[in-house]
Amino acid sequence: MNRIQPSVRPPHIRPARNDWDIGSAHFSQITRDVPHVLFAPKHYEPNYAYPLILWLHGPSDDERQLRRIMPIVSLRNYVAVAPRGVSVGTSRNGPLGWLESDEMAAQAEQRVFDSIDIAWQKYHISPHRIFVAGFDTGGTMAFHMALNYPRSFAGVLSFGGAFPTGQMPFRHLDEARRLSVFLASGRDCVTYPSQRACDDLRLMHSAGLSITLRQYPCQQELSPQMLQDMDRWIIEQITQPTE
Repeated sequence: MNRIQPSVRPPHIRPARNDWDIGSAHFSQITRDVPHVLFAPKHYEPNYAYPLILWLHGPSDDERQLRRIMPIVSLRNYVAVAPRGVSVGTSRNGPLGWLESDEMAAQAEQRVFDSIDIAWQKYHISPHRIFVAGFDTGGTMAFHMALNYPRSFAGVLSFGGAFPTGQMPFRHLDEARRLSVFLASGRDCVTYPSQRACDDLRLMHSAGLSITLRQYPCQQELSPQMLQDMDRWIIEQITQPTE
């Protein structure tokens, strides 16, 4: 099976930047202040308000994961941004995470909103079409962000990321019920087994959330089929009539 392999506001002083182009689609990486990767679609039209994908990377990876997934998701439909997770422990070069402690969660939340702000300032983003998505622990963080700040997002997508425990995930339940939820799991995954995904599905259904659960013939990984389904699902949420 093909796999995707793991791998504040802008400062007044121009940050260090590395750029990559795929056709006329464009990636940029800013390495100071708010570490992130920003993606602009092919044939970017400044008069159109684009949906924004906020991507939260998985373990043993960083914000550059966005560069590998967007060519499969879509090179045309979205602006996308991926912040770097927070360093676990005292080493700045150590592993990255999101919710290992309350302090880390607060730092991670700030990075998420800072990265949205950066995308917002550079590109024309629809405020009603911001989707937060992530892989593994990034998927759990995506749930955390959407449930704690439901007014900020149109939907949440988790790929192999369990529903968060603790920190009162349903404290904004009435507002969270308007969110669209996509949960993907690998049939042969050990770290997020099918039974736990089904338990999370039942929990969210009992809370009144609207959720789509899809299972794929893989382990804990991002497959091209998952990412193609991500594009289709987001487009469905955007184009379906509002109640």
